[in-house]
Amino acid sequence: MMLDALSAPLLTAQTAELDAASRVTYRLAQTFRYTYDAPVADLRQRLVVLPPVLHGDVHRRVASLSVSGLEDGAARRTDRRDAFGNIVTRVRADAVAEHVEFALTAVLERVVPAAPHEAHAVVSKAALRDPRLLAPTSLTAPDAAIIELAESLRRPENPVETAERVCSAVHARFRYEFGTTTTRTTAAQALAGGVGVCQDYAHVMISVMRHLGIPTRYVSGHLIGQGGTHAWVDVVVPGLVEGQPGAVAVAFDPCNDKRAGAGHLTIAVGRDYADVAPTSGSYTGEGVRGVLTSTRDLGVVSIQA
Repeated sequence: MMLDALSAPLLTAQTAELDAASRVTYRLAQTFRYTYDAPVADLRQRLVVLPPVLHGDVHRRVASLSVSGLEDGAARRTDRRDAFGNIVTRVRADAVAEHVEFALTAVLERVVPAAPHEAHAVVSKAALRDPRLLAPTSLTAPDAAIIELAESLRRPENPVETAERVCSAVHARFRYEFGTTTTRTTAAQALAGGVGVCQDYAHVMISVMRHLGIPTRYVSGHLIGQGGTHAWVDVVVPGLVEGQPGAVAVAFDPCNDKRAGAGHLTIAVGRDYADVAPTSGSYTGEGVRGVLTSTRDLGVVSIQA
């Protein structure tokens, strides 16, 4: 059945329809191709693109990641989990003549649980005090403007209510504009400019939340109806896990000023973008220029009310 989803036609689905469904099957196809204007050596590539086996109510049913463009046996690959549980793929090759391409295919299924809170990703109770989710990073360090914004939003509310206020406030401070920021733009720089992309919205919300003492993590993933990868945040709060006190991650999308829903598919989580960049790496080749092109095809295969 799940193998059929690899070739089934994609459906047109509205966000409200996805959020109301009891079961949704998705197909994701993504490529990253590096083309070089001369041969390169000692290629070292890091990819964080494989979906988790389980995240909240989303199950990974089928997944494959292939490497092409190299001679047979030329690529050495390892798949390991990092400190956050993300699947990190590393590929090494002694030489690349012209190009190397990485192709991901995955089928994911969302199965809505009986208890609504179970839809949130369960995390370790220790995450409520995890310094990695509470301390600023180089990309999320607050400046005076972020601290002023955070303090203006401080209320004696529970963390989820605070997150809702922060999500809306960050959304209101930005205008979405591609090409105005880079992956190195900090939260402080993005807020000062008032324009940016989803990554910038996420970094600013993380900076504000952590200043308020609420553990928050960066999420890299996909959003139905949007090209390329998307970013949002997980706010870690106390919650019942199998009837016992524990912790869950409640997802907020400040770029769209809403809770993340059935249109959001998580790939990886971390302190900030640097932890979960989909692709990064290095090679040796003096004066050689490499160009990255990518494609992504994401859609819904089936919906069950």
